[in-house]
Amino acid sequence: MKASNSLSDSLVTAIAPIIWGSTYLVTTQMLPADSPLLASAIRALPAGLLLLVFCRQLPQGVWWLRAMVLGALNIGAFFYFLFVAAYHLPGGVAALVMSSQPLIVLLIGALFQNQKVLKVQLLACATGAIGMALLVLKPSASLDPIGVMAGIAGATSMATGIVLTKKWGRPQGVGVMTFTGWQLTAGGLLLTPLALLNESLPQSLTALNWLGFAYLSLIGALVAYMIWFRGIERLPAITMSFISFASPLAATLIGYLALGERLNSFQAIGALAILGAIYLAQPRANKPSTSHTEPKLSIEKG
Repeated sequence: MKASNSLSDSLVTAIAPIIWGSTYLVTTQMLPADSPLLASAIRALPAGLLLLVFCRQLPQGVWWLRAMVLGALNIGAFFYFLFVAAYHLPGGVAALVMSSQPLIVLLIGALFQNQKVLKVQLLACATGAIGMALLVLKPSASLDPIGVMAGIAGATSMATGIVLTKKWGRPQGVGVMTFTGWQLTAGGLLLTPLALLNESLPQSLTALNWLGFAYLSLIGALVAYMIWFRGIERLPAITMSFISFASPLAATLIGYLALGERLNSFQAIGALAILGAIYLAQPRANKPSTSHTEPKLSIEKG
C-alpha cells in the first residue's frame, strides 16, 4: 500500500468518527432527554431498512449469520455498552476506557491471526491513551466497576467487529451500501427491543426532535458507516481503531465552537497527542531488503 494512498484513505475515513463526534451536540440540543437506547435504535434501524429497500439485496448463505454478528459487534452491542458506560462513568472516564480499543485490536491480531506487534504500534497506543486522558479526563473523575466493565466490553465489541469485518470482507457482487444496510438493520433490530424494554417512548416530538433523529440516522449512521466500512477494506484494523479517536477529539472541538466550552492547555496537548497517535498508526511501505540473510526472529521496530 502506497503511503500517499494510505494517508488519503485515512483522511476520508476520519470523516466518519468526526460525524460521530457531533452526536453529543445533536443528542443534548435536539433530542428528547433520557432516551439514549431509543436514539440509537432510531439511528440504526431506519437507515438500514432504507438501504435494504434501495439496494434490494439480502444476504445469502453464511452471510446471514455474518451480517448479524457484524451488526451486533459494530453497532448493536457497541452502542448498548457505550451507553451503559456513559450512565455509570463520567464522560471523560468512559472515553478513556474506550481508548483501549487499539490495544485490543493488537491482542486479537497477535492471538488469533499471528500478527506481529510493532513497537511503533505500542507507542501509538500509549500516546493515544495519554492524549485521551489529557483531553477528556477531569480531576473529579471517579471509577465505577460496572461502567469500566461496560466500557471495556464496548471497546472489545468494536475492536472484534473491525477485525472480523477486515477478515471476512464483503461477498462478491455486494456493494458498500448493501453491506452497510445489512449491519445497520441487524444492529437496529438488536437495539429496538432493548430500547422498548428499558425506556419509555416520548409523549410528543417537536420539529427539532425529528430533525435531530433524521440527522443521526441519515448522516450519523447511513453516510458515516458507509465511509467507515470503506475504510476498513482499505486500511489495517489497527489504523482504523486509532482513527476512531477522532470522535472524542471532534466532540471536544464542536463543544468549544458551538457551545462556548473552554479548552485548557492540557486539552490542547491531549489533542496533539491523539493526532500523533493516529499518525504513528498509519501503515508504512516496507523498505526493500539490501541483504539476502535470513531475518532475525524479533519484534519489529516499525
